[in-house]
Parts: sequence; structure tokens; C-alpha cells
Amino acid sequence: MASNKADNILRLRDGRLLGYAEYGDPEGKPAFFFHGMPGSRLEARFGHDAAKKLGLRVIAIDRPGYGLSDFKPRRTFLDWPDDVVELAGALNVDRFAVAGVSGGGPYVAACALKIPQRLTAAGIISGVGPFEVPGATEGMSQRNRFIFGMARRLPWLVNLPYWLMAQGARRFPDRAISLMMRSLPEPDKAVLARPEIRALFMEDTAEAFRSGGRGAAWECVLYARPWGFRLEDIRMEVHLWQGEVDVNVPPSMGRYQAEAIPNCRATFYPGEGHLLIIDRIEEILAALFP
Repeated sequence: MASNKADNILRLRDGRLLGYAEYGDPEGKPAFFFHGMPGSRLEARFGHDAAKKLGLRVIAIDRPGYGLSDFKPRRTFLDWPDDVVELAGALNVDRFAVAGVSGGGPYVAACALKIPQRLTAAGIISGVGPFEVPGATEGMSQRNRFIFGMARRLPWLVNLPYWLMAQGARRFPDRAISLMMRSLPEPDKAVLARPEIRALFMEDTAEAFRSGGRGAAWECVLYARPWGFRLEDIRMEVHLWQGEVDVNVPPSMGRYQAEAIPNCRATFYPGEGHLLIIDRIEEILAALFP
């Protein structure tokens, strides 16, 4: 699971720093990867070998407030495509695919809506869906329902749990992963029991909170409130993959997105959980680059 370049930084036109890493084939077909929440550019390391095998260049970006990227106050989902396009320009990348896992899903949707002319493909893997939809949280873990409910009704309170989470992730990463595993279904526990995957998630979680919990807290509010755009307005084809026993992002969210996005090619996996991307990465990349 070796990587290419993991600690790159671009200074954006507005002065912010944007962190990113590159994996796979440096000369391959480009794809931008959007990490989960909380997460960082390091998350894409697990896909390095598959990307290299398929001749793909994977560019994983830290969203504002995570990893090496500066926090951006009051940002929205629709601000994100501008950062992606600016980084693509700096890397001399004209057209590219985008893929996002978990909390990265809405950012794929935002790109598919706002910059379809730049995209060769778009993929949402175990991706968060809109919370205002009736039944959206059916099947979601009690922990997630609580914190997203707080973000929707009392957003100013969300900073505290994410501050605490940041302290734990940086000082006791192994304990943080163990606590997270308690609410996961058996398929996800089995994935995280693999030493190399657990080690990656420990490193990724600690890196996500490198600058504290402010980035994750604001993003939690973004997910829980209306997104500022409609999935129904996306015109390009979007691939979607969803596990049927996922409790972080329940199948109800996957089904809603599959129905709302007009041209969605959705695949649902019985008996698989939130971390299905770990074992299905080659299959997913091959679908995005047929």
C-alpha cells in the first residue's frame, strides 16, 4: 500500500492552502478522490495499487479544515467545485473523474451539477444523502442520528463533540477506532480488524483533525441542513454504490439518491456495509474508467 506523493500543498487564489496527495500512476488517467467525514487525503492510499494496475492517477484532496487544508468560514457544497477546478488547473489536468466516499458523496453531486463539462465520470460510494427527505435516517446508527440532529437544530453545540473527537483522534487513535467500531455491522468490523486497514484509518483520522475539529463540525452542519442544490438537476450520469447493511449511511439514503438523480447507475450490495470500497475499489475504478 505504498503511495506516491502524500503531502502536497497548493496556495489558492484566495490565499487558502489546499492539501492533496497523489496515488496510482502519475501518468495515468486522472481522478479526484473526496474523502469521508472526518477524513483526509491519506484515505485514498488503500486504492494506490488498484489505481496503478488500471493506469489511473488518483488525486485525493483535503477539504477545508481537514489535514493540510485551511478552514473556510461559511463555505457551502457548491464552493467545492471551484477548489477542484483550481487544483486541476495547477496540475494541468483538463478533464477528470470524481469519486467520493461517505461524506465525500455530496461533493461529487455538487461537481456533477456545477462542472459536468470538466468531468469524465462521477461516482458516489456509500455517500451521504439529504437529511430533510422523509425516512432519510431509517437504519442509521443512534450515534449518527443524534449528532446530525444536533447539527440541524442546535448547530452551535456541534463544535464541542468534534473538539473532543479531535483530542481523542490525535492522542489515542487506536482507542478512537475501537469506539467507532462498536456501532458498526459485522462486515465493517471485519474490514477494520485487518491490521493494515486499521492502521490506515488510525493515521487518516488523526490527520483529519490535524488542525482541530472546526472543519468537521461545520461540515456536519452542511450535511444536516438543506444542501443548496437539487439532485434532480444533475444531468450527467452518476454511478452509485451502497451497502445494504450500512448503518453510517443507511440504504434509505442510497435509494433516495438513486431515484432523485435522473441518470444514476446504482448498485446495492446485500450483506455489505459502509466500507465496501475497501474490497471493491478495483471494480469501482473499472466502472468509472471502462
